[in-house]
Amino acid sequence: MSNPVLYRYLALGAALFAVGLVGFLTRRNMIMIFLSTEIMFQGIAINLIAFSCYRQNAAGQSFVIFLLTIAAAEASLALGLVVMLFRRRETLNVDAWSDMQG
Repeated sequence: MSNPVLYRYLALGAALFAVGLVGFLTRRNMIMIFLSTEIMFQGIAINLIAFSCYRQNAAGQSFVIFLLTIAAAEASLALGLVVMLFRRRETLNVDAWSDMQG
């Protein structure tokens, strides 16, 4: 892989991460917040794979497999949490949950 190709992949990964970060910081819906974190994970995964191919080392690609496994587990837990919270308050707005005490 040459440097210009690497830069394109890194730009794509950075763009995905930036879109996910903006979505995470601006959205008030819990589902959209979790989807934004998944987009950030995908941006990181693209960067890891690009560096792995550039260095001719499979360590980055194997780390991405673990990252995707963790992201899938996080998504399943988040979905369960969202369903539970929706059943309690009938809304997914984050501001409605700001008065939680614990």
